[in-house]
Amino acid sequence: MTRKQFRLVFIAGAVAMVGLAVGLMLYAMRGAVALFKSPSEVAEEHIEPGARLRIGGLVATGSQKTATTLTFAVTDGSHELPVDCVGECFAAIPDLFREGQGVVAEGVLAAGGRLEADQILAKHDERYMPREVVDALKKQGRWQEGQK
Repeated sequence: MTRKQFRLVFIAGAVAMVGLAVGLMLYAMRGAVALFKSPSEVAEEHIEPGARLRIGGLVATGSQKTATTLTFAVTDGSHELPVDCVGECFAAIPDLFREGQGVVAEGVLAAGGRLEADQILAKHDERYMPREVVDALKKQGRWQEGQK
């Protein structure tokens, strides 16, 4: 084998190894990707159960909290998506979580259209709300320009 052939084989092997490593990383991360959706988008797109989602909007009235579970709905004004929070999610509910406040819930969409949340994020002060939530509320006509 000449030096030129050896270099070509070495470079081809290195490119193949890098490609394999990138492919394995992408495969491992596929479950960690959560698409941001509003409740209206979830209702309109008929998303399959088992999809990992991040839902944003306002906490609808009628939340129910027991000793081990929290059940509430996220609304954008026209649609509501029920959310169940149990286990580690329940232990990490933010102090600012309450009805009428902005919230982002991340989890897996279960059969029946309920989100089984594993993480709940509430706005941390009066000026914060994720850009996607603001845009979804503006589309629904529920956003007032004085808010930030």
